[in-house]
Amino acid sequence: MNLRTKPPEPVRCGEASAPHSIARGSRSAFPWASLSLALCLSFACTLSSLAADAPVRVRLGTLVPKGSSYFNHLQAMGEQWRQAAGGAVTLTIYPDGTMGGEADMVRRMRVGQLQAGMLTAVGLSEIEPGVAGLQNLPMAFRSLEEVDYIGEKLQPMLEQRLRDKGFIVLFWGDAGWVYFFSKERLVVPDDLKKMKLFSWAGNTDQVEIAKASGFNPVPLETLDILPNLQTGLINAVPMPPFAALASQVDGPAPHMLDLNWAPLVGATVISKKTWDAIPAAAREQMTKAAHEAGRKIKADSRRESVESVEAMQKRGLKVQKVTPEIEAKWREAAEAVYPKIRGKLVPADIFDEVIKLLKESRATPGQAR
Repeated sequence: MNLRTKPPEPVRCGEASAPHSIARGSRSAFPWASLSLALCLSFACTLSSLAADAPVRVRLGTLVPKGSSYFNHLQAMGEQWRQAAGGAVTLTIYPDGTMGGEADMVRRMRVGQLQAGMLTAVGLSEIEPGVAGLQNLPMAFRSLEEVDYIGEKLQPMLEQRLRDKGFIVLFWGDAGWVYFFSKERLVVPDDLKKMKLFSWAGNTDQVEIAKASGFNPVPLETLDILPNLQTGLINAVPMPPFAALASQVDGPAPHMLDLNWAPLVGATVISKKTWDAIPAAAREQMTKAAHEAGRKIKADSRRESVESVEAMQKRGLKVQKVTPEIEAKWREAAEAVYPKIRGKLVPADIFDEVIKLLKESRATPGQAR
């Protein structure tokens, strides 16, 4: 009996296949083998079909409030993702810090409880410390154009570092400037040294540097800012205006110093494991949707920063204007801390590159101003 046969035809899931004998010329030979093969192929097709039907669920954590423009743009991105993937990808957003602080969100992403996060440089630095160079240099940036310029220069390298550590950057963004909000009038650095200042929980280096510089930092999670302003545990907080408006910080802290202390920079990231599980055909359109969301979020957040101050002024916020003399005092105080920041809060290579690029841009006509 001749047992040589042609190679089996591929079996497409969902399609019926006609039974055939293994050995040509003997229809009844090895009937149980034929049946077993058919059952195995049928089972394999069923599993493959189920896997194809199961959507990739992306759970995204963020501190931004539900209903904010940030949240709405993320929702729109999620709908575009669903359409691009033909329903194979779903995005679920957990706003308002419901998944904890940013360090908590990073831990949840690492263990698979979350697959993505919209994070500031504080949270991103838990993954890649170099991201801190985009934010943790007080008074280093003199305009949002400079923030954009440094971002364009450093973000590709930072994206690769994040990728090497298992995270894909979907888009970068910022919330404009961080300002000081306080219970009492705040004008010069010595005023702030008399206050109890909010500091991000978990950042021990920042706390140590602040203490060594004569300030009184109180480490807290962002969700604890408002209640602790109300109880007096803290009486000053650096914060972007949109966040102050949304959380009603201007109630217990009705003074704002009109000083561009630092930009609040961040990015939305997704775990590489999750990204790689998404059908390759969908990823290009999903990337475009993410970039579009990032552009809209950045534009809206900068506009809303100004609008938020105006809205808070209508309900009693007092804005302390800054003269060139006052700004010079703050710049002197900030730059005095740079040697402590370099190598601790910001890796030395990133710190040096930011300072070098800023000097070059200011010396070159047509560069960022």
